[in-house]
Amino acid sequence: MNTLSYKTVSIRKEDVKRDWYVVDMEGQVVGRAATKIATILRGKHKPSYTPHIDCGDYIIIINADKLRFTGQKMDQKQYFSHSGYPGGQKVITPRQLLEKKPYAVIEKAVKGMLPKNKLGRKMFKKMFVYAGAEHPHQAQQPKKLEL
Repeated sequence: MNTLSYKTVSIRKEDVKRDWYVVDMEGQVVGRAATKIATILRGKHKPSYTPHIDCGDYIIIINADKLRFTGQKMDQKQYFSHSGYPGGQKVITPRQLLEKKPYAVIEKAVKGMLPKNKLGRKMFKKMFVYAGAEHPHQAQQPKKLEL
């Protein structure tokens, strides 16, 4: 009677197997894509998911400049930042941000869905975003991921 069928297995960081995925953001809705990307970065899609271990996969995002929002969010949504000085509040819309930094829109969306601690910052570093269709990660042989 020593065999228990309900033993919870906790994976060690040495035993984590990471895959590489490439995501084409052309025509994808930002929020819906960001939730799936954040899930893969955290590793919650794996049966060996352990909350306190970074067991997620690497994500390469291409065509980040061709993503879309639903409704009027492209012009009505606002991103706020503050310099810390009086009167230092800055406001920018997604349309303006796409013109300046096309990679920043999807980065903000995914970063907001990850844990706000050391582990979340480590997970975020496994995401690589490129505005065009080319990326320098061919040596890792990434698999195409459909969202």
